[in-house]
Amino acid sequence: MKTKLILIVSACAIIIGCGTPVAQQSATANNSKFVALGTLGARTVRCTAMQETQLPDGRMQVRANILNLINKRVDLQISCAFKDEQGFAIDTTPFQTLILDETAQETVTFKSLNAQAKDYTVRVRLAR
Repeated sequence: MKTKLILIVSACAIIIGCGTPVAQQSATANNSKFVALGTLGARTVRCTAMQETQLPDGRMQVRANILNLINKRVDLQISCAFKDEQGFAIDTTPFQTLILDETAQETVTFKSLNAQAKDYTVRVRLAR
């Protein structure tokens, strides 16, 4: 009896949507210019400004101001996914380390590898 109850509860949890936060995060990442991945959340860091420019050779350059919102040093990894006109990723920079002291702000610059980039998403996560 207990086994059946556990199976029913487990099945209901799966059907209702145990994976919903991941799906919501993926949808947000696809439609936003800035996204905080994992458990980082908007309460730890924020992007205060973004600047996108076209370089003379046609490539896109993105500059993002990242602000530490807490009174504690934060070790981050930051990357940029460049996308084509339809929103498909065509170029993704490797994650680079960004260390922000208490309430510090840093500007990070990314450049696409080719001129096909028309959109982007800057992604940040806690360093491992």
